[in-house]
Amino acid sequence: MKSFLNFLFWFSLLCGCDSPRPGPTVIIPAATETIVGQDFFTFEKEALIVYDDGLKEAGLLLSLYSNRPTATKNNLTPLDAAVDFSIDNTLSEEQYNLNINQTGVSITSGTLKGALRAVQTFRLLMPEEFETPQSEKKAVALPYVSISDGPAFGYRGMHLDVSRHFFPVEFVKKYIDLMALLKFNVFHWHLTDDQGWRIEIDGFPKLNSIGSFRNETLIGHYNDTPAKYDGTAYGGYYSKDDIREVVEFARARGIEVIPEIDIPGHSSAILAAYPEFGCKDHADKVATTWGIFDAILCPKPETFAFLDAVFEEILPLFTSPYVHIGGDEAVKSRWQQCPNCQALMQRKGLKNEYELQVYFVQKVAEMLANKGKSIIGWDEILEGGLSDKATIMSWRGVEGGVAAAKSGMDAIMTPTSHCYFDYYQSEKENEPLAIGGFLPLEKVYEFNPIPEGLDEKESAHILGGQGNVWTEYLDSPQAVEYMAFPRMIALAEALWSGSKHKDFKNFAGRLERFKKRLDALDVNYANHLYEIKGAFDQSASVPSYTLSTSLEGQCIRFTTDGSNPTAHSTEYKKPIPISQNTIIKAVVFQGNTPVSGLFEQKILTHLGFGKTVVISPNPHSSYSSGGAKALTNGIDGSSKRFGDSEWLGFWGDDISITVDLGEETNVTSLSTRFFNSNGQWIYAPKSISVQADGQKPVVLTIKNENTLVSVQVPVHAVTRFLKIEVVGFGKIPDHLQGGGHPAWTFIDELKIE
Repeated sequence: MKSFLNFLFWFSLLCGCDSPRPGPTVIIPAATETIVGQDFFTFEKEALIVYDDGLKEAGLLLSLYSNRPTATKNNLTPLDAAVDFSIDNTLSEEQYNLNINQTGVSITSGTLKGALRAVQTFRLLMPEEFETPQSEKKAVALPYVSISDGPAFGYRGMHLDVSRHFFPVEFVKKYIDLMALLKFNVFHWHLTDDQGWRIEIDGFPKLNSIGSFRNETLIGHYNDTPAKYDGTAYGGYYSKDDIREVVEFARARGIEVIPEIDIPGHSSAILAAYPEFGCKDHADKVATTWGIFDAILCPKPETFAFLDAVFEEILPLFTSPYVHIGGDEAVKSRWQQCPNCQALMQRKGLKNEYELQVYFVQKVAEMLANKGKSIIGWDEILEGGLSDKATIMSWRGVEGGVAAAKSGMDAIMTPTSHCYFDYYQSEKENEPLAIGGFLPLEKVYEFNPIPEGLDEKESAHILGGQGNVWTEYLDSPQAVEYMAFPRMIALAEALWSGSKHKDFKNFAGRLERFKKRLDALDVNYANHLYEIKGAFDQSASVPSYTLSTSLEGQCIRFTTDGSNPTAHSTEYKKPIPISQNTIIKAVVFQGNTPVSGLFEQKILTHLGFGKTVVISPNPHSSYSSGGAKALTNGIDGSSKRFGDSEWLGFWGDDISITVDLGEETNVTSLSTRFFNSNGQWIYAPKSISVQADGQKPVVLTIKNENTLVSVQVPVHAVTRFLKIEVVGFGKIPDHLQGGGHPAWTFIDELKIE
């Protein structure tokens, strides 16, 4: 009889009845330790979820996701309770153990936060159909599994800018729920900026009636000329009830909401409503375009009283101990011309306007400390002196975080090189319009918040990392999702799992299966896993070009004659040698069916093609993916973007380059291109000089005009070596975007004829 019942049980599974066998276990972010058994447990329709005192909210959250009833644990609890939440005081705050076996599901954690993280893992063990709002309540087969887990970093944040474009509460909640699924624990809500004030304020109603709305919005990219506008008023703000709803929704998922009120710069919306809090004689408007403006709050008593009243009104809405006060990109030209500011500097013994900003930040920090809050600021608040009252958010690289940590201050790492999800994620020309840059999925996955050069004590001040979604070019929830996903998923694993799981190919395979859950959650994610990537083989003795995809084991078929690949074209097995002008086209096939877009790369050889290049200093780590060989590989950088693998970027440096042609060669000219996008701090250099062996350098002054600046330097010499000197633009003028900071230089292919 027992054998017959077992036969009926397995036959029912094969027939696809109420309790199918579990699918492949896909845990993202990867757990510290996962052991999967061979059998499974049936999670029945009316299975009971019980919990210790203090873990009720974890039980309720699991009930929400699984559609099962809950009960407080007591002596009358049925013996067949399916899920049991228990406290284990030996576990740290976010650690948990999750075990599924023949007796059911056991979840132990040290705190509620750990239990909430376990709920998200349990969610991943359930079929994707449970993510749909109207999922049918039915029995589910859960794999036997033993999971021990905990985070590598305590701060795992995602940011959302709602000032440039405003998003409804329902989308903000969806964004937070997706964060919870991926075990993020901080939502950084960027609520104010030049383009709009997004939070209800009773005491200063013009912040909403004026500051929350702009007359129109820029169409296209900031660098497009002439600028075009849509002519339509735009705006909105969250009511206090909206804020409470979002904060409670996040809290129930173990996520802290940190508001950002961006001051003293990025204040056009504030000063459009209340110009009296700025320096005198300025008529600011809510900004209709992007970038940086000279609108800045004046550090006078009236301004601090205004800020104190605003914070007094909004801080009760947020339970986080932190407030982000921005502090970035504060153009100080008005302070330089303001008699009140100059008099204040003299009274306080401040040497310059950077020290005046430190004074401003410290005043706000003291104000918020009196209200029980600590401040976070972008790394510019370090300029003019360190403020021990702040946590630093290092975005312009890792240098701000390193300086903070070495000074005993806490820091959160969010460098543009790895954490800015408004950058392009593919080099395909048909990608949606973005601010610029290039940040592919794999580079996000490689992120390690701990910079090199810190000892153990200093490293302890690096709290974690954060991904940022700025929305100048993201005007809908779908656009935000496309830019955030799947890069948010890669960052989640980098921050939760840390260096224990740095296997991108393994991650890509899990992500491919994870897409089913994203589909069920109706997430408009970018799908570049099958996209072909090309690169030169840096180790080959002759120039050779490689093709790859993020997913292992894919069949890539290619041509080199300019024709489109078919299912019968040559299959890529090894690097392709390049000795002449070549057009490579490639497609991923599964059988006879193409599953990727067309990859196309034009390679144009010249006298310097494949030759040795030495650069000093090295390109900035954020823009060095092509390495020195990017300058002589026969491939032009994008004409639209500065951040692809072909452009090399240098921040504030003059550049020395030596090209070794290998033998005496008759050279007539060297040509190259520089990117010139002043709104993004990128400037064509002042000059370029080229020197052949035994000759004087030929110097060419460069005009800072078009977005792409092409130069051709005559050489006319027989030489083995060419020495190129590029003199950078220097510091950006104070009245322009990035004023006072070094300008970036971006250089393209060095074509030698």
